[in-house]
Amino acid sequence: MIYWLLARLLRRQIHELPGQVCIMISGQDMIDAPEKLYRVTAWCIAISAAVGQKNKGEWSAIRGLTFHIATQQPDEMARCLPVIRKIGSIARLHLHIGDKEEVSGSGMDVVVAIGKSGREEITSCIRRMAEEHVAPEQVDEMLLDSYLTFQYTPDMVIKSGGNHLTDFLIWQSVYSELFFSDVNWKFIREVDLLRILRDYQSRIRRFGK
Repeated sequence: MIYWLLARLLRRQIHELPGQVCIMISGQDMIDAPEKLYRVTAWCIAISAAVGQKNKGEWSAIRGLTFHIATQQPDEMARCLPVIRKIGSIARLHLHIGDKEEVSGSGMDVVVAIGKSGREEITSCIRRMAEEHVAPEQVDEMLLDSYLTFQYTPDMVIKSGGNHLTDFLIWQSVYSELFFSDVNWKFIREVDLLRILRDYQSRIRRFGK
């Protein structure tokens, strides 16, 4: 009962949501609590609906949710794929593993990127530009953006467990709001997510200015 009341109170305090959210976890986190990706996705959908209803037309919603699973051995995540694919039953899932992408479902865009590296992504962009004989004077930020695999900018990046960030979305997240949670991934509850979202709306974003 107390947990339910706390969650309800926190929802009332949230009026503005980030459009794009990225959550970084480790491969061990995924193995320890594979069902948590589905639960967090469901929480984000429900929170967006509640905030949208409260704002009465001034729609503020989480439009995209990204989970980055940091691992040097993506094949180890094979046991978790059935649970990850379940997300496609409530959202539009984009599953990136190795060089392959699977897309399923409809609704809010949810990206699950397994073992992806931001430095490798940028290196791949430069390599493709070289292969296509792009002239040096043509290279600018907009052109590089167009070659990226993940072409969106996260408004907030969450790292659970208090560990350091990875280099995933290193180009895209330069102006993102960073949140470090001391709660381990397997123990994260909806109220923990709600607290982070509440804190997000209190930050004044300067975008490097």
